[in-house]
Amino acid sequence: MKTTEDKLLDDTAIIVSDGCCVQLGTTPALDDVTFRINKGKKVAVVGPNGGGKSTLFNAMAGLVPIVNGSLKINGLSPLEAKGSISYVPQRDLINRNFPLSVKQVVEMGLISKKSLNLFSRNKINSKIKEALENVGLPEKINENINNLSGGQFQRVLIARGLAQDADILLLDEAFSAVDVGAQEDIMSLISDINLDGKTILVATHDLNNLEDKFDEVLCLNRHCCAYGDPSEVLTKEVIEEMYGSHYDMFKYHTSESHRQNDD
Repeated sequence: MKTTEDKLLDDTAIIVSDGCCVQLGTTPALDDVTFRINKGKKVAVVGPNGGGKSTLFNAMAGLVPIVNGSLKINGLSPLEAKGSISYVPQRDLINRNFPLSVKQVVEMGLISKKSLNLFSRNKINSKIKEALENVGLPEKINENINNLSGGQFQRVLIARGLAQDADILLLDEAFSAVDVGAQEDIMSLISDINLDGKTILVATHDLNNLEDKFDEVLCLNRHCCAYGDPSEVLTKEVIEEMYGSHYDMFKYHTSESHRQNDD
């Protein structure tokens, strides 16, 4: 039975896209994309390579302009709402061969939010420690990132996002370049993070068992093919609209079998 708080979360739209259009150069990347995501939801964003998943995340983060329609975060434009979003992009720019510690990488989240001056060093260290505890890596705080596994490094990037205390966490292909065990660990982690009311969007190629992992799914192929409960919207017709007529190929398609870049 839902609590009053759960019901309030369900009724609160935190992301509203109304006919959003994004153009990259002369190429339309998103066309008339419309959906609304309520606060506290865990949402899978699925679709083909070049379908606009990364572009949508970049638009939400205020990194690419919207040429038509609107995209609102807590009622604000993406540029105005930047402090509300933590974004872990698909291709992180950190060079893992550079001698950085886990602590330094997580602290980058605070630097990017320009919040270091607001906290004492003790407060900063406390926020870093809490973020690493949330991803299950407190003992790795002084470890060189070059010594981490792919799954551990992905957790550190998530911790960097969590350190910002943002309402929305965007994870672009969080399961790419990690093994199956690490994928399950990260998915469990995402489920645990969601308990504190954060809204989490995860771009993924894996269409298997989405109804067990996510509250809702956003099906994207430059436009919004469908949005809602995975068990209801992932029909044969919607999957064909996203990927073409190769329904069976993509119904059992996982991130393991896909290593191409998105967008």
